Formats: sequence, structure tokens, C-alpha cells
Amino acid sequence: MWKWMLAAVIFLPAIEIFGFSLVAERVGGMNTLLLTLLTSAIGVAMMRFEGRKAMEDAKLKMNSGMVPGLSMAEGLCIFAGGILLIVPGFVTDIVGFTLIFPLTRPLYRFLLLKWMKKNMKNGKITIFRR
Repeated sequence: MWKWMLAAVIFLPAIEIFGFSLVAERVGGMNTLLLTLLTSAIGVAMMRFEGRKAMEDAKLKMNSGMVPGLSMAEGLCIFAGGILLIVPGFVTDIVGFTLIFPLTRPLYRFLLLKWMKKNMKNGKITIFRR
């Protein structure tokens, strides 16, 4: 886990700087800055809208006595996508938009649930009940 985080800390900024330079060459520095701010603003708006829908769905399921597992996984995907959209950069924006967009979110949700099931079987994730 720490190796992946270290690689992300090292390589992600390098990839983002490369992306900024490519976009700045094509459209100019000021337009690149404005585009970055615009994607952040759109991301925050989408995160609020989609997050509200996920929370309402989770509340409905809990009120009807069901476990809101999928709704919570979707909420986690929306939260992660919003964080990635707020972070400046075009690569993180692409991943963030795909996390928030309802048509691509099920792929991430499937991967998240698969990862959680694997770690629960291995004993890395433990659920305590009262």
C-alpha cells in the first residue's frame, strides 16, 4: 500500500505538469488556468448533486430496513471523484469525472466492492457489530 502511495506522490504531479504544459501549448497559459478552475467548479457542483441523490437513496433504503451497501459505495465513489476534481490537473479531472458520472460509476463501484470483499476474506477489514 505504501509503495502505491509513494508512486502516486512522485508520478502523479509529474504527469499533471506534463498535461498542463501540453494544454498550455495548445490553448495558452491563461486559458489553461481558466479551464482548470472551470473543471473544479463543475466538479463541485456535480459532487453536490450526485452526492445528494446517493444520500437520499441510502436514507430510503435504511428507512425501509435494507442495508444501503451499494448506495454507500456510490457515495464513496462520488466523494473520491469530487476530491480528484478539486485537485488541479487534467488527469485527476478525467478520473474524477468518471467517478462522478452515473454511467461510468458502476465500474468503480464493482472494483471497490470486489476489493472490499477480498480484504474482508483475508482479515484486513473487520466489521464489528453492537
